Parts: sequence; structure tokens; C-alpha cells
Amino acid sequence: MTYVSGVKVFSATKARERARLGDDVTDWMRDNQGAEIVDKIVTQSSDSEFHCLTITLFYRLPSEATAAA
Repeated sequence: MTYVSGVKVFSATKARERARLGDDVTDWMRDNQGAEIVDKIVTQSSDSEFHCLTITLFYRLPSEATAAA
């Protein structure tokens, strides 16, 4: 079992927001360099009008990873 100390969700429905989603993830990772990404899920859903893209990151912080070991 992998210990996770946090989950960060990025979601967008508008085309411009979806195009920027990768940059948003990169910015978050740059701002949280101590966070170790332990898993990720990319989900796309849509209905007749909207397309939603979601990137979910599961992470742990170094101090919490040491405590779980």
C-alpha cells in the first residue's frame, strides 16, 4: 500500500482552460518541489455540450514518506 499525504485535482471544461491544464500542473509541481507524485489519473468526460478534462495527482511529502516507512 502506498501512503499518500495529499491529492491535487486540476479540472477544466472550456477549451482554453483545457489547453492550459498541462501548464497548471507544471506550475503546481514547480511550486511544490518537495511533493513526490506517487500516482496520477487522467479522466475525460463529456455530455452533449461540455468536455471535461481532469488530472488528479496523488502525492506525499518527504517528511510524511519517512514517517510511513
